[in-house]
Amino acid sequence: MMNGKTEEWENLIPCIDSHITTEKEGELSVITFPRFRSKFMQKYFVPRNKSAMIRIRLEEHGTAVWNLIDGNRTVPNIINMLAEHFDNEKNYEYRIITYIAILQKQGFIKLKNNRLYI
Repeated sequence: MMNGKTEEWENLIPCIDSHITTEKEGELSVITFPRFRSKFMQKYFVPRNKSAMIRIRLEEHGTAVWNLIDGNRTVPNIINMLAEHFDNEKNYEYRIITYIAILQKQGFIKLKNNRLYI
């Protein structure tokens, strides 16, 4: 369960950023987002042979976490729901928290606490 460093995540709720769309490819999720958020940048800086959108295919564990990010579940809820998926392996909580932190750092999700985004 949550202890030590992970306590700071206890009340955080991950939310998918509005510029991200999710598709399914078989059992895996694919997230899609614009190469540039600015319409000006999209018009003048996207190379002609490149798509204005970037697609990232998530692997099995990433898909499992991503599918539970709904803007309502806290990080501990997600961790608890994925215990069986990760076969309760040692430090699986840390892996999930690290993945969520990376998603936030890359701008794919926002974290909210008491309706405030972090």
